[in-house]
Amino acid sequence: MAVAKKYNISVEAALEVIGGKWKCVILCHLMHGKRRTNDLKRIMPGITQKMLTQQLRELEQDGIVNRIVYHQVPPKVEYELSEYGDSLRAILNALCTWGDQHIIKEYGDKSLVLEDSYLNKRD
Repeated sequence: MAVAKKYNISVEAALEVIGGKWKCVILCHLMHGKRRTNDLKRIMPGITQKMLTQQLRELEQDGIVNRIVYHQVPPKVEYELSEYGDSLRAILNALCTWGDQHIIKEYGDKSLVLEDSYLNKRD
């Protein structure tokens, strides 16, 4: 295996795979089970279809998510965390916990800034 790149610190390698505005959000949704592309788009209204498709492709290429194609009419595709992707569960939960604490520090009340979502029912 040829080394194509050098990192200054290991977190750079992690952020190369899961960094950016949307990847962790996608992964948090997939921690709760398989999702179709349209489901993800519906629960992430701020993401464009093009960006969602691009992010899912990158996560699939990095082995973080599995793309499951059902050979039926009409075609059906679902995404789920791969076993490797599931190894991010503790990290994603820690980010959510830190985010909760940050929101409380900055705004006092999570309900003021968090959307009403199944992901925000953790207390």
